Amino acid sequence: MNNTIAIQAEQITKTFGDFTAVDHISFEVKKGEIFGFLGANGAGKTTAMRMFCGLSIPTSGKAMVAGFDVYKNAEEIKKNIGYMSQKFSLYENLSILENLEFFGGIYGLSMREIKQKSKELIEKLGLEQEKNKMVSELPLGWKQKLAFSVAIFHQPEIVFLDEPTGGVDPITRRQFWDLIYDASEQGITIFVTTHYMDEAEYCNRVSIMVDGKIAAIDSPENLKKSFQAKTMDEVFYQLARGAKRSAD
Repeated sequence: MNNTIAIQAEQITKTFGDFTAVDHISFEVKKGEIFGFLGANGAGKTTAMRMFCGLSIPTSGKAMVAGFDVYKNAEEIKKNIGYMSQKFSLYENLSILENLEFFGGIYGLSMREIKQKSKELIEKLGLEQEKNKMVSELPLGWKQKLAFSVAIFHQPEIVFLDEPTGGVDPITRRQFWDLIYDASEQGITIFVTTHYMDEAEYCNRVSIMVDGKIAAIDSPENLKKSFQAKTMDEVFYQLARGAKRSAD
């Protein structure tokens, strides 16, 4: 991690009619950082991520992603990021190799690069025997790990992960985070949304969204100290309870 800013948001807001999904959020993410974007379902995490990926235009505020303006340079942003949605994003009726070739082509890699990177990736994941299998035949955990590997296949500056470990067992979740650590060590910035508060412990810093707003932002250790909590679940509970009291 260094001092280069990978993502910068200032008072970013997204409204849908009278409903405010993201309410004036501001933060910075450093290059190579693992940044957790935490909150309950419906807190505004996915809406915010879509704006940073160039998939949705903010209603107001400013944001730069990989050095590009979210209003003016959405297509440039898409070229410099990887993205993994909470819904499985690979083609189930294609083999592992065919998926790698397809997405490698979309990312603009040459056939030589695709073949070399595919070989390295399949060896790293231990999928030599399964490389010609249809993706539909793989267990969910392997599908998720493969989808993440495809999201960083082109060595993007930033990868956005939207609830990447939803529905998988704890052991597979931990293995998935090993892949995230590897990517971070390569200099890729990780922006990950999750509602699993224990996963906050794996991040360099986290922000916690409550009702569209950032209720707290810091390292997990500092947040636990500030709220005199033993776990991030306790921190989140205190923040959510405080927000409810304010609303009442």
